[in-house]
Amino acid sequence: MPRRFPPVHALSAFEAAARAGSFAVAAQQLCITPSALSHRIRLLEEFVGDRLFVRDGRSLTLSPFGRSYLDVVCQALRTLTDFPLPRRSAPVQPRVKITVPPTFARYLLMPRLAEFTEAHPEIVVEVFLSVPLYDLCVNETDLEVRFGAGKYPDMVTTRLFGEPAFAVASPAYLERIGGIATPADLKKATLLRSALEQWKPWFEQAGLDWPEPVDALRVDDLGLLLEAVRHGHGVGLTRQHFAQDMIASGEVVQLFDVRLVSPPHAYYVVYEQSAHIRPEVGLFIDWMKAAYPDHERDA
Repeated sequence: MPRRFPPVHALSAFEAAARAGSFAVAAQQLCITPSALSHRIRLLEEFVGDRLFVRDGRSLTLSPFGRSYLDVVCQALRTLTDFPLPRRSAPVQPRVKITVPPTFARYLLMPRLAEFTEAHPEIVVEVFLSVPLYDLCVNETDLEVRFGAGKYPDMVTTRLFGEPAFAVASPAYLERIGGIATPADLKKATLLRSALEQWKPWFEQAGLDWPEPVDALRVDDLGLLLEAVRHGHGVGLTRQHFAQDMIASGEVVQLFDVRLVSPPHAYYVVYEQSAHIRPEVGLFIDWMKAAYPDHERDA
């Protein structure tokens, strides 16, 4: 019979949980959900035929078997890590891994990224996408751009930039509903919703005592929200960097002269303190702060 090997992803989950003393912390370090980590631990326990952890109330400790098995697992993982690989002897090319929201990547990062790569051709940039406002982990990348309120515990957080939010609609949609002359006329419009760009602060800026809309299409991506506006689904809130090309082409038009000067959400660059120690990461962070100047950050 072929020899059965323990699943490597379960071994790494076991090692991380034992080191952290917490399934939740280990899951965050591995960038997986706590339930996924628990599943991997159960899978390994089924393989070895014994319990690896013992729960005593809210405390998590290794079982007697788990303690002895941990030594074997750590030694095996260390052997794999330390094994000399063919490319290990070659010079390591510096690289920066960055996680960004899709809309930021499309409208802001990609049009300007060549400025950095041309200035630092020796640094490789790897771009990954994330979903804004969700509790994501940056352990797999060096830094992350987040669109939110800027409250990220245990992380170094620097405001990148923010822009005023304003209302837009497509000319075809405005014609269909008979036009909109004042903010109060929005009562006859469909207000497209997003957790990223809520209406309530803009209502207050416009002098409207209205609650946050709870009906109509909701899109939690600012680029897709703008596309929904362009296709005539209703009125949405957007910002200059995203909408300037569509406004210039006449695909969407700005409504009123009301701009929410300090929206609750802005772009932030987030990273662990240790990441900034690497020169290439520090160079990229400095470039981003210069490329996207923000008057509130620099005040």
